[in-house]
Amino acid sequence: MRVVIAEDLTLLRDGLTRLLEAFDFEVVEAVDNGPALLPALLGHRPDVAIIDVRLPPTHTDEGLKAAIAARTAIPGLPVLVLSQHVEPLYARELLTDRTGGIGYLLKERVSDVEQFVHAVRQVAGGGTAFDPEVVAQLLARREPLAGLSPRELEVLTHIAEGRSNAAIAGRMFITEKVVSKYINNIFTKLGMPPSEDDNRRVLAVLKFLDA
Repeated sequence: MRVVIAEDLTLLRDGLTRLLEAFDFEVVEAVDNGPALLPALLGHRPDVAIIDVRLPPTHTDEGLKAAIAARTAIPGLPVLVLSQHVEPLYARELLTDRTGGIGYLLKERVSDVEQFVHAVRQVAGGGTAFDPEVVAQLLARREPLAGLSPRELEVLTHIAEGRSNAAIAGRMFITEKVVSKYINNIFTKLGMPPSEDDNRRVLAVLKFLDA
C-alpha cells in the first residue's frame, strides 16, 4: 500500500515512515512543507495520504488546502489528517465533497501503534476513522440529527470512529443483531435506501459530521 506523508517535525515524520514500513506500507514520499505536498499527491496518487493540517511556511492550513485540492483533482483520494488539536472546522471542510476515505486523528493517538495502523488501513479502504475527541467536539457544536434516537446517535458515533458492528456491540453491551437493527434504522431515517454503488455506512458518517 503506497503512502505519502506530510509532516514538518522531522522526528515524527521519520518515525511514521519507519512505523508504516514495518507494517508493509510503502512510503513513496515524505514532505515537510505545504508547497511540496500537492505535487506529491498528484504525482504519486497514493493509496492513502497522512497529512498534518499545519505545515510551513505559514503553519496555518497548508496541509488542509493541499488535501482538498488533491481530492478535487482525484475524487475520493484517501486522506488521514493528523493534528495537535481538535479543529472541527477542518474536519467539516474535508467532508464537503461527500466522498469517503477520510480520517482525523490527534497526534497523541499515533503512540497507539495498533490503533493508528488500523486507522490508516480503514481510510485507505474508503472508510472513516475519526478520533473520539473530534467526534465529541463536533457533537457539542450542534444539535443531534433530527429523528435519530440517542441510541442510534451513539451507534453512528461509533461508526464514525471506524468501529465494526462487532466492536460496537461490545462497547454498547448489545448483540450484533441489535446493532444491525439500529444501523438499518439510521439509514432509513437519513433517507439512504439500499444501493450497490454507495457505501451507506460511510455516507451516513459524512452526513453526521457535515450536519
